[in-house]
Amino acid sequence: MDDRFKPTEAMARAAEKGLALRSEFKRGGTDVGVARARDIKNRRNLSEDTVKRMKSYFARHAVDKDAARFGDPDDPSAGYIAWLLWGGDAGRDWAEKKLQ
Repeated sequence: MDDRFKPTEAMARAAEKGLALRSEFKRGGTDVGVARARDIKNRRNLSEDTVKRMKSYFARHAVDKDAARFGDPDDPSAGYIAWLLWGGDAGRDWAEKKLQ
């Protein structure tokens, strides 16, 4: 792997926030999402295959942004927490750009 697939600081902040919210509210994301968040938070270089999975995740879960509590800091939806685990909007934009 090379630095072209190194997560950005914005992605790392989103993943860290997602991990914190998941711990606090006991919801959101899967074991895969948690593993991804740890890699992103630590800014580990990702494989091209992982970036492809990220792009697919964001495409499948874009509807989660329509949830009533998406982004609510006091009672965040599970979808919002999961979205953050994958790097949030920064991760979505980054994955799309990397795969162009």
